[in-house]
Amino acid sequence: MRFHFPLYSSSSFSLFSDFTSISSLPLIFSSSYFSTFISMAPAFEPLSPPHQEAEPQTATPHHADTVNNFGNDGQVVSKSKVTVVGSGNWGSVAAKLIASNTLKLNSFHDEVRMWVFEETLQTGEKLTDVINKTNENVKYLPGIKLGKNVIADPDLENAVKDANMLVFVTPHQFMEGICNRLVGKVRGDVEAISLIKGMEVKMEGPCMISNLISEQLGINCSVLMGANIANEIAVEKFSEATVGYRDNREIAEQWVKLFSTPYFMVTPVQDVEGVELCGTLKNVVAIAAGFVDGLEMGNNTKAAIMRIGLREMRAFSKLLFSSVRDSTFFESCGVADVITTCCKSTYISRPYI
Repeated sequence: MRFHFPLYSSSSFSLFSDFTSISSLPLIFSSSYFSTFISMAPAFEPLSPPHQEAEPQTATPHHADTVNNFGNDGQVVSKSKVTVVGSGNWGSVAAKLIASNTLKLNSFHDEVRMWVFEETLQTGEKLTDVINKTNENVKYLPGIKLGKNVIADPDLENAVKDANMLVFVTPHQFMEGICNRLVGKVRGDVEAISLIKGMEVKMEGPCMISNLISEQLGINCSVLMGANIANEIAVEKFSEATVGYRDNREIAEQWVKLFSTPYFMVTPVQDVEGVELCGTLKNVVAIAAGFVDGLEMGNNTKAAIMRIGLREMRAFSKLLFSSVRDSTFFESCGVADVITTCCKSTYISRPYI
């Protein structure tokens, strides 16, 4: 089974093809190489023009449940409440980053709620109870303190009900079900951000996770992507990330403040689709890089794979969304994430390095 897209390349082979000459042929996605990525995809012949999304509406501030404090200048400061939806390895690290900043910044309420899919540990204790008792996710991020202001909550609706900033960081395959549960349960002024790398492929075409959140919940959704190995960030090794936003720069700056630390530098880019597609397509390039490792073809070949792959990520992204910016691929979400993902397996399989 093959899925044809009208994309042309000057390369003698393509990562997004059968590795055959396509100097004058349409780009081909072959399920024999990338079946996981496109197993649900329809046979576009050719791909329809990129879907133009409606302009997101700026949320009207809702102060009924927002905590107010007085700033240094005597002005009332409206404090945002943050909930992290997800508590795996990356979700726990995100909660740690956020919790360290909410304690320092007047614009955020100290407490950070974290929705936890409840599990019973081998000790017989509930995971949420252990997190709240020890400030540590002993199953998914052992040995790392999240912060005493992180409150684990097994009730999804309760965790989000007072939040006006939602951070989604769960496996992408669960997002549609989570959003269905949250319809009508979130505040009218809520802003969301997705840290989820992946996309849904539906009969009408590709659906980005940020679009899924926006459409199902009727809220604005930004994205955060980058070369972010969670365990490295957890022990405060320097990393970068990219926030993709639509047209509200103030919201982007709020997300930057919420995540930025001396060891985690965040840069805003007005390109949601470009940033999010980078986080998805780099995995396809990494598969090819894995072939290189398995065949012991060497670093020169892997470097070529990464270069060609990045170029094709750009071309494919522009095919889906013409608004995607070239400069996005030079941010952490682009070239940096490609390098990290393509090289990560080498380091994991060789612990002596």
